[in-house]
Amino acid sequence: MVNLWSFRGLALNFFQREISGRYVGSVSGIFWILIHPLALLGIYSVVFTTIFRVSLPDSGEGGFVAFVALALWPWLAFQEGALRGALAVQANAGLVKKVAFPNELLVYGAVCATYAVHGIGFLAALGVIALTGNVLHFEALPLVAILLLVQLFFTIGLALGLSALQVLLKDVEHFLTPFLMIWFYATPVLYSAAMVPERLRQLMSLNPLAYSVGRIRDLLMHGGGFVLLDGAFLLCGALVFVLGRWFFNRLAPHFEDFL
Repeated sequence: MVNLWSFRGLALNFFQREISGRYVGSVSGIFWILIHPLALLGIYSVVFTTIFRVSLPDSGEGGFVAFVALALWPWLAFQEGALRGALAVQANAGLVKKVAFPNELLVYGAVCATYAVHGIGFLAALGVIALTGNVLHFEALPLVAILLLVQLFFTIGLALGLSALQVLLKDVEHFLTPFLMIWFYATPVLYSAAMVPERLRQLMSLNPLAYSVGRIRDLLMHGGGFVLLDGAFLLCGALVFVLGRWFFNRLAPHFEDFL
């Protein structure tokens, strides 16, 4: 494996290109950053509180909107990061065939740019939630940031593996969107884990995103400090990143034959 540090300038360039190409000076980019998550929140709020009249056992004083918002932004960062990262190499096929560089940098740029943008949106959402009278435990933000960083590495590892498969098999993108939709509903974003039947909770515990978004929401709503399960999640994120990078670099020498 190459020394990525020597390519840090190129990595930063890919990151900046992702930001400027997708968000800066684009009406659709502004829509995605601000309006899209808010629109989702509005739809979920109407459907679950007005139509189905769902009552969440641990939504706290902030109600349904705050409860969902605290988990929705971390999920959206993961979902879009995985999608963008999985297609990053194929989308830059011309560059990969013409220039010799670590192709994994394309995945890093796509995923990190996505997390940076959604991170800004998440901070803005926290500010709005707090200003509307909801009590948030901002002292937990350092631990929340660590969990988001671990989730970032988990996303990169997953995206590396998927991007390599996409180059070789071409049809990963067709199943990834519906798979992520199923994963979304299997993750307690719109509902509390306490609502899940006991027999299914052990199965849910195998979902790393269920722990990540649920833990972030719980820390911001109720406070708390580091627990052993946070360490287990850290190990999970590191393992997925290492395996994803190993798998990507095993297949990378063959990319030019399939692009």
